[in-house]
Amino acid sequence: MLIGLGILILSCSKDSGGDTVSQITTPTPTPPVILQPQTPVLTFPLNDEPCLDTTVVDETQSIVNFQWNKATNALSYEIDLTNLTTAVEQNFTTTTNAIALALESTEPYGWKVTAIGENGSNPAESVTWRFYLPGPAEVNYAPFPPELTSPNSGSTVTPVNDLVVLQWNCSDADNDLSSYEVYIDQENATTLLQTIEHESTTTALDVAVDRNVIYYWKIIATDDEGNKSDSGVYSFRTN
Repeated sequence: MLIGLGILILSCSKDSGGDTVSQITTPTPTPPVILQPQTPVLTFPLNDEPCLDTTVVDETQSIVNFQWNKATNALSYEIDLTNLTTAVEQNFTTTTNAIALALESTEPYGWKVTAIGENGSNPAESVTWRFYLPGPAEVNYAPFPPELTSPNSGSTVTPVNDLVVLQWNCSDADNDLSSYEVYIDQENATTLLQTIEHESTTTALDVAVDRNVIYYWKIIATDDEGNKSDSGVYSFRTN
């Protein structure tokens, strides 16, 4: 009796080191795109002008309707408002591109708007504009307080030939600036150095100084009607 012997041959796929291993690569997730807010563009009140389009509350207050262009990707806006005479700052928040605020009349103001976007985005800040808010019967406006630009307050300055250049900017809503009083001393800026005529928005003056001294200075602007505005006191140290 013949017995058939069946031989089963098994075939396996192997690499040189053993069984084949399949590797699955997990794709790196794409980070979300963060939309940055656009810089706001101020539209009203106009820069360096009297604000006449207001709602008068009484002899001391008026309502000003601040406006700016809508900023793309902005979820809200922060409004920074400064009384340029008192240096008092106020902050407001709104989700629209306008806000009505009651302000003290016969005062100059500076304002800017910051657009706030989604989490992770960078705020976008507008330029700063200034305006004068007149009283109900006011026909002539005091100059804007001079803006002291150099030397920076608290800075250290190296004199050149024992001179330091004082520089400031100033403007007036009705364009009748006439002169500046320059005060400088080593105590509280109450010593009048000289009075100079207004010639342009930016004014510079060389002043003689001593070495290794702290100086205090300010500028008072006067217009043709005798209205005055005070810059406030800055200080600097000489090398």
